[in-house]
Amino acid sequence: QVQLVESGGGLVQAGGSLRLSCAASGRTFSYAMGWFRQAPGKEREFVATISRSGANTYYVDSVKGRFTISRDNAKNTVYLQMNSLKPEDTAVYYCAASIFASTSAYSGDVGWYDYWGQGTLVTVSS
Repeated sequence: QVQLVESGGGLVQAGGSLRLSCAASGRTFSYAMGWFRQAPGKEREFVATISRSGANTYYVDSVKGRFTISRDNAKNTVYLQMNSLKPEDTAVYYCAASIFASTSAYSGDVGWYDYWGQGTLVTVSS
């Protein structure tokens, strides 16, 4: 069983920045990780993903150049640095782990992930 705990959400003005963290339980951090978000009345959507090794990352087009996903395997933590935030980034942000991924694999598919956190709310005011 893998437990994921997100933190770092909050209220920020448009143009501002936030850094989300997701701490994972377990003896090792051998998971591919992803960030997703869900706005009110909308489906959960992919935001960013990073492979087990950290060598490969992938982003949804709407956040490219503004968001950066990274990981610290020594701390069992994945991060999402969000800059130049826009009101349309307002959502509950979830991290997810894929425990069977190979070292270099990553995916934006919700169904590829095995474990999910409870989410952290990000609100961007205009």
